[in-house]
Amino acid sequence: MVKNIANYEMPILACNAEAITNAVIKHDRRLLLYGPPGVGKSTLAAQLARFLFATGRKCFCICADPGSPAFGLPGAVSLGRWQADSWQVSDFEALCSLDAGRFRLPLVTAVRRLAQLINDGVLLIDGPGVVRGVAGRELLQGLLEATDADGVLALTAAERPPPLLDELRALASEVFVVHASAEARRPGKRARARQRTERWDAYVSEATEHSLDLDRLNIIGTPPPLGEKNAWVGRQVALLQCNQPVAMAEVVRLQAQQLTIRSSAVPLAIDTLLVRDAQRSIDGLLETAIPFVTERLEYLPPPDMTIPMQESGGPRVVGRVGSADVSLVNGVFGDPLLHLRLRHQRRSLLFDLGDGSRLPARITHQVTDIFISHAHMDHISGFPWLLRSRIGEFPACRLYGPPGLARHIEGFLQGFLWDRVAERGPCFEVAELHTKLHTNHLHWFRLQAGHAGREFLKEVELDEGIVLQEAGFRVRAQLLDHHTPVLVYTFEPAKEINIRKDRLRMRGLQPGPWLSELKQHLLAENWKARVRLPDGSETDIATLADDLVLIAPTKKLVYATDLADTPDNRQHLQTLAHYAHTFFCEARFVEADAEQAMRTGHLTTRACGEIAMAAEVGRLVPFHFSQRYTDKPQQIYEEVQAVCSRLAMPRSMPLFETVEATKPEMVVTLD
Repeated sequence: MVKNIANYEMPILACNAEAITNAVIKHDRRLLLYGPPGVGKSTLAAQLARFLFATGRKCFCICADPGSPAFGLPGAVSLGRWQADSWQVSDFEALCSLDAGRFRLPLVTAVRRLAQLINDGVLLIDGPGVVRGVAGRELLQGLLEATDADGVLALTAAERPPPLLDELRALASEVFVVHASAEARRPGKRARARQRTERWDAYVSEATEHSLDLDRLNIIGTPPPLGEKNAWVGRQVALLQCNQPVAMAEVVRLQAQQLTIRSSAVPLAIDTLLVRDAQRSIDGLLETAIPFVTERLEYLPPPDMTIPMQESGGPRVVGRVGSADVSLVNGVFGDPLLHLRLRHQRRSLLFDLGDGSRLPARITHQVTDIFISHAHMDHISGFPWLLRSRIGEFPACRLYGPPGLARHIEGFLQGFLWDRVAERGPCFEVAELHTKLHTNHLHWFRLQAGHAGREFLKEVELDEGIVLQEAGFRVRAQLLDHHTPVLVYTFEPAKEINIRKDRLRMRGLQPGPWLSELKQHLLAENWKARVRLPDGSETDIATLADDLVLIAPTKKLVYATDLADTPDNRQHLQTLAHYAHTFFCEARFVEADAEQAMRTGHLTTRACGEIAMAAEVGRLVPFHFSQRYTDKPQQIYEEVQAVCSRLAMPRSMPLFETVEATKPEMVVTLD
């Protein structure tokens, strides 16, 4: 049954429990079952256990695949003993994740703890199917060391060598290649999701609701932001006491600091809550939650690499925030101008209006709203470019800013002769944010090129700082101090409301117009409104939201530049940016130049990082660096990184090197 193949340099076994037992398991030992998904590791483990049990020997197994467990709970590592022709779970370690590759260190730690409970008998370790890349290499070595395994059964298809063959050859443990059964197949993704969900549903079927005060608990793992209460619904969590799992549970809702869970155990003495990324989908399946920050963000070289750093503005930040594409047009050293393009709408928003020459004219035709922080030259000098690009039959472009903005726009318009454009002169509606008796108001003006003066339109009281409200998003503004009034802004997409299909089926409710009515009330936050259901009954929105709805986390973008480091500014900005997905924030000066920052009303690198951490943002993008640092940009990022762990930074500093005009062939690439 055992033969050597020179190519493998290790014994090859048939997939037969009796043969493997006679050849490999003549005495108690620990064996890692290793191989890709679908080669039959769990099936072989059960066959070996059944044969050993029939001969009167004890056999244990650690199921180390949290995503497709052969026994035990999904999202956990379970220890079982073979009895009564099945694995009987005796202990478990919670992971609250289905992703063995991403959370391989917690997985290996959990396996080590369970392996320490076994003193005699045969121990099989049913490994996850992660067998490629760094994750596969680390798991192979980690599981062997954690369990003190003295042998490996490497399962593979008969015509293929085992994955990571060189790593297997280099192991000190005995390695046996096992050719998988020809019938071995990996279930499809949906089938695996249904199987794990059935296990989880069985576990929580008898559970009852309990309320946890999060202020009294340590929250560990990779929890979603507490401010995104909808990201918690359906999460798998573990209740721990002294770092030991008491039970696993499912989140029902989060209100303030009160977390309602479904658990089979009464959580009286727990001190810690473990949360990672296992969560119900809108189909009711237990799957991996989408991380809060997944979109790519890149630092691209200036368009013309022959331009010296002082003129190019340095690398441009380009990426996505939810449904919007964003671009810091003039780079981290250049004039502030953030272009936000709303995908599928042929529409653009601009935050500040520095030099716009790098944007094509077609973009200006799609700009509907521009949000100006203040009227210093580097923040509004791009207006003539915008003005020239919009001559023709275009709707009025809206601009928002601090008091006096309409006067500045009027000055631009009056600086040109408009005798040849007649009524085709660009038209603008300007909204200035004024504060009266602690209440914010927008003063609206209309201005058109070729027409003298500005026409006052109306005054509107603001609700919670919202300057623009539309069906798909809203923009909020906050007045801060830069030794002159300055505005910071948030872009807040509308909630993405998903109806849980499994709950509809469970309640026997048919889809229909009532779901659209439900969504409209949810968007308007009309919690007490009532909706008539297809069965003729009526229910309030709050109850239906808890029962039928999953709301995706809102991916808020915050734009803040040119503000003094004062307690009031910090408090207002931290409140505005709380739980933001992406935070564009100025880091004008390094710490050594803090006095200059104070004198000119700017933030230092340290202040930028501290504000981002206090606001618990998803990622921080510092920008608007002083050009005095063009030869040492790494210092800026190092100082921000020293106080902020959520920094988005270039992967290579060569992007910042000044390129001489004599070397146009030089190309800069990302690592």
